[in-house]
Amino acid sequence: MTSSATMPADTASRPAGRDGQIRAFLAATGWEGAECRPLAGDASPRRYYRLRDGKRQAVLMDAPPGPDADPYPFLAVTRWLRDMGLSAPEIHAADPEAGLILLEDLGDALFVQLLAEEGSAETLLYATAIDVLARLHSLPPPPRDAHWSPAPYDRDIYLREARLAVEWYLPATTGIPASREAVEAFDAVLLPLLEPLAEAPPVAVLRDYHAENLLWLPERTAEARVGLLDYQDLLLGHPAYDLISLLEDARRDTSPELRAAMATRYLAATGLEAEAFTLAAHVLAAQRNLKIIGIFVRLCRRDGKPAYLRHLPRVWAHLQRDLAHPALASLRAWCACLPAPEPEVLRRIAAGAPA
Repeated sequence: MTSSATMPADTASRPAGRDGQIRAFLAATGWEGAECRPLAGDASPRRYYRLRDGKRQAVLMDAPPGPDADPYPFLAVTRWLRDMGLSAPEIHAADPEAGLILLEDLGDALFVQLLAEEGSAETLLYATAIDVLARLHSLPPPPRDAHWSPAPYDRDIYLREARLAVEWYLPATTGIPASREAVEAFDAVLLPLLEPLAEAPPVAVLRDYHAENLLWLPERTAEARVGLLDYQDLLLGHPAYDLISLLEDARRDTSPELRAAMATRYLAATGLEAEAFTLAAHVLAAQRNLKIIGIFVRLCRRDGKPAYLRHLPRVWAHLQRDLAHPALASLRAWCACLPAPEPEVLRRIAAGAPA
C-alpha cells in the first residue's frame, strides 16, 4: 500500500470493502502511505503483508472475521507466549472486530529456508526447537479471557481429524464414497489407541510446529532464538503431538538419525517415561498423518489448491513408519484399504479438483 492507496496484487481475493478497512486501520495506527507487499500465506483465509515505511517495518495480518479466522485466539496465545519469554511477534496494534492486527516483523529466516541453504545448521536449529517445546510443556496453560479459552485436544477431536483420511482421501483415490460402515470400522480400531492418551497431563499444543512456522533469531538467547508463527489453533493435549509435528514434517524430509536424537533430547529435558511416550507418539503420528492426507486432498478437491498433493508421498511414508509399531497392528490392517499415492493415484485426485 503506497501513498496513492495502491493495494497489493491479491486484491481480488478480498471481500468488497476490505481495502477501505485496511486503509483506515493503517491510517489510525500511523502506517498510512507505507509500502505493502504480500507475504506467503497459509491454508486459512488469513493473509499477511509486510509494511515498510522508511526504516520501520511491520507485518499486517488480515483475518476477515469468520469461523476460520477468528483473531481473538491469536491475540490471546501471542500475549501468553510473550509473557512466558518465548518469541511470538509483538502486537503493535489490533482491531479484532475488523480482523486486522499489526505485528512485529520477525524477518525471513524461516527454518525451512535456512536448512535449504545450509544443512549443517540442522542439528542446532532442531535442538533449539526441541528446547522450546520442553519449555512450553513445563508451563501452566494459557489463561482464559473474555473472548477465548483453551479447549481440550481430546479423543473426539483426534478422531474427527483422522477421519478426514476416510472422508476425503479414500473416496478420492478409489472413486467410492466413504460408507457409514467404513467410518465405523475406522473408529473401532482408532478409538482404543486414543483412549490412553488422556492419562498424560495436558500441555499447550501449538499444532503446526514445523520448519515453515519457525524463524531463527540468532541475536536473541536460549529458547527465544526461535520465532513462533501460526499458533492460533492452540489446544491442550498430549505433549507428543508437537514433537511429531516437528520431526515428521509434511513438507520437509528429516533423517531417522535426526528424529531419534531429537526425541532423546526431548525426553531427557522433560523426564517423561520413554516407553509410554514413544507409544503415544506413534499413535499421534499416525493420527496426524491420516489427518494431513485428508486435508491435502480436501485442499485440492474443495479449495482448488492442488499444490499440496506433492507432499502426499512424504506424508504417506511417515504414516507407514508410524503403523509399523506392533501396538498399531489393527489400524495398520484397516489402512491397507488406502491406495498409496503413486503418480497415477495423484493424477486421479487432481482430476477431481475444481477448474
